[in-house]
Amino acid sequence: FATAVSDPSPGVPQFVAVGYVDGEVFVRYDSETRRMEPRVDWIADNMDQQYWNGETENLRGAEQIYRVDLETLRERYNQSRGSHTLQHMFGCDLLEDRSISGFFQYGYEGREFIALDKDTWTFTAADAAAQITKRKWEEDGTVAERRKYYLENTCIEWLRKYVRYGKDVLERRERPEVRVSGMEADKILSLSCRAHGFYPRPISISWLKDGMVQEQETQRGSTVPNSDGTYHIWATIDVVPGDKDKYQCRVEHASLPQPGLFSWEPQSNLIPIVAGVSVAVVAVIAALAGFAVWKSKQGKKEKGYNLTPGSDGGSNSSNAGSNPSV
Repeated sequence: FATAVSDPSPGVPQFVAVGYVDGEVFVRYDSETRRMEPRVDWIADNMDQQYWNGETENLRGAEQIYRVDLETLRERYNQSRGSHTLQHMFGCDLLEDRSISGFFQYGYEGREFIALDKDTWTFTAADAAAQITKRKWEEDGTVAERRKYYLENTCIEWLRKYVRYGKDVLERRERPEVRVSGMEADKILSLSCRAHGFYPRPISISWLKDGMVQEQETQRGSTVPNSDGTYHIWATIDVVPGDKDKYQCRVEHASLPQPGLFSWEPQSNLIPIVAGVSVAVVAVIAALAGFAVWKSKQGKKEKGYNLTPGSDGGSNSSNAGSNPSV
């Protein structure tokens, strides 16, 4: 994932690129350090200096391209100078059935701009300004083809390599502890379900009434990291106090052999989950990371790899073919 801003500020570099494996950050580059750097031990221990130099060179080139692209889009949208944001994400997935998938998308000002349709391998433009980019890339004749090769070959090869390097960390399972609590006010009972200390990040937490999911009535927080590398999340629902026994919190996670169901028990509301080893494969969530949230993706997959944009030449993992200007 990459984010470029036209008006950087303290703590917000002009350009940031972050690589993920299974939703976990493992490499990072920004316009202040101007170096691709490891974020986890398993990548630092397995890659040599040639790798880091190559990734750094690619991303320095990408940084310059993004700077030009921001100015191009500002003029195309007839905008004044100031703060504008361009984002790019691409990556590949190994699915449950061993098939592969990939994605390649740009966003501008927090909205869809242009994306590669993986079924037809053609570009989909979100508006008239994006149509200009689409025509430009189609006239080139090689942009979609290069993306297709990268997503189906190079990206998958690097994904397998990274998973092999980080297997002990990426495939570990930490079971969540679930706390269900309740608070009554003005004849309304607010039930809260919190899952804490789980890994990996993907998790499903929902409220049921008489066994039926109450999607519209449920409020959820984001999945947030803890300092120890695990995660926590919460979900709440407002109910009629007399109906409290009809409600249960359901938690699904890779560490559990089956979904856990939890009710509010005022005298004892801390429920550690005890479960055996799970071989379940769950959805891996790839959320776009940047200074403005652009889009979230969900899908059943075995491994997901999202890396930063690169340039032509070499065989580095971030090399998605030349990074075309918009």
